[in-house]
Amino acid sequence: MPINWKSKIILFEIETVYGTDPAPVGADNAVLAIDGKLSPMEGEDVSRELEMPFLGAQGMIPVGLRAKLSFKVELVGSGTPGTAPKWGPLLRACAVAQTVNAGVSVVYNPVSSGHESGTFHFYIGDTRHVFTGARGTATLRFAAQAIPYLEFEFTGLWAEPSEQARPTPVLTGFAQPVIVTDANTPTFSINSVIMVLREAALNLNNQVEPRLLVNSTSILITDRADAFSARVEAMPVSAFNPYALANARTPVEVALVHGTAAGKIATLALPTCQVKRLSGLENAQNTLEWPLELIPLAASGNDQWSLSLS
Repeated sequence: MPINWKSKIILFEIETVYGTDPAPVGADNAVLAIDGKLSPMEGEDVSRELEMPFLGAQGMIPVGLRAKLSFKVELVGSGTPGTAPKWGPLLRACAVAQTVNAGVSVVYNPVSSGHESGTFHFYIGDTRHVFTGARGTATLRFAAQAIPYLEFEFTGLWAEPSEQARPTPVLTGFAQPVIVTDANTPTFSINSVIMVLREAALNLNNQVEPRLLVNSTSILITDRADAFSARVEAMPVSAFNPYALANARTPVEVALVHGTAAGKIATLALPTCQVKRLSGLENAQNTLEWPLELIPLAASGNDQWSLSLS
């Protein structure tokens, strides 16, 4: 019997001990994912380079094995202020801290050490792929007339897949999102200037690397280079001058608020950004738009951006 492509189930749980499978279960750890793509056996192939008395290909030895998984989840709070969303553990495994203020908010911000990790169980048909020690990177994406998403890419330690009984995923904890619109997204500004927004994205740009040595087998986040981009409707430079701001390296702040219902309000704050030089102009509906690129900068450390759910 063929294996149905749509039979995928993704479970994820934060690890207590790095690389030790906490055995995620369908009732508590299922992920409501979109466009899941698994590279089940990433690595390199090493030839023995044997000197043979005849022509022909040589067998390869697979080395540096790891698994990669990418997918999206809808960016929406839990629906209850002060309750972490079901996708919270995923963001935590991307070098991000989660702070729960009971009954009020859940706040996420980047961290430079003590990075958490997790284990994925990825089912397609009855075949279960397990990869532990997973860490990754993410992009927060907001586009007008579209669902806001968190786009993830994870790397984990490889293990040979096996046939297992399929769990029953419980996905009711994932709240329904709202579209990015003028009514649903009440705030977008750069340098306190309200702007007409087409799309915006915060890319964590985590540098995720396998470290596969003797007595050390792990996936590490070794660096990050956060980047923010926004395509906005151009305006007179007397109101907002991206050229002068870039040339003078004048710091600006960015504020984006999406959602209006309690428990579903997401506030993205970038308090100190450098505007990069504007390298081009865009035309949409015969209207001039700016493809702005900004660099979120840390002030005292790990404060270049925050995402607050309230």
